[in-house]
Amino acid sequence: MTSAASSSLARRLNTPAFDRRVEPDGRATLSPRGELVHGCADALADELAALPDTVRRIDLDMSGVVFMDTAGLQFLDVLDDHRHRHGTTVTTANWQGQPLRILELAGLDTTDPLRGDTRPAPGTLTTSAVAQERAEQLHVLQEEVDQLRQAIASRPVIDQARGILMATQACTSDEAWHILRETSQLSNTKLRTVAEALTAGAKPDGPPLPPHLSRALRTALGHR
Repeated sequence: MTSAASSSLARRLNTPAFDRRVEPDGRATLSPRGELVHGCADALADELAALPDTVRRIDLDMSGVVFMDTAGLQFLDVLDDHRHRHGTTVTTANWQGQPLRILELAGLDTTDPLRGDTRPAPGTLTTSAVAQERAEQLHVLQEEVDQLRQAIASRPVIDQARGILMATQACTSDEAWHILRETSQLSNTKLRTVAEALTAGAKPDGPPLPPHLSRALRTALGHR
């Protein structure tokens, strides 16, 4: 990934903002908006610390969370720790999209992951088997997150390549997508690499497509 792409991605992946509502009966509703990435656990800890001492129930509405990596598990750890230390009822609900997928991979209850969380209370020792299982889960989660990050970073150049094909081949967006995908398959080349080569070659002084990509592209165009 280029430094420019990494910088752009970092700007998109921001820690969440919170909407807060505290009721007279001691119930608080927190609604995080944004992404559960590095720093989200600290942001949540600050938000929980700001709640009045009279709060005895905290409900989190997660519908505004659009992305989550393994830092989201630390977010849940902070909630779990607060629940144990303060004797507070804590629930989370309305998980959607990609964050919901992360909960599924982690083996947590997608209706309320705290309810289905089998992690030991803070201060207790875990067995080596539990620790190993947790490490394996984190590895799987990190692989999926890395794939999602790569897909996000690749999208602009793929969209550019689709636009070039639409303009030069008088095809629809869907047809351009199928042409790119077939070129990738026929040449055994990553889709992003095909898109980068096509985009670079479209510039006035751009390099020609490598022979294997050119052949695969001609074949894909012939299948329209």
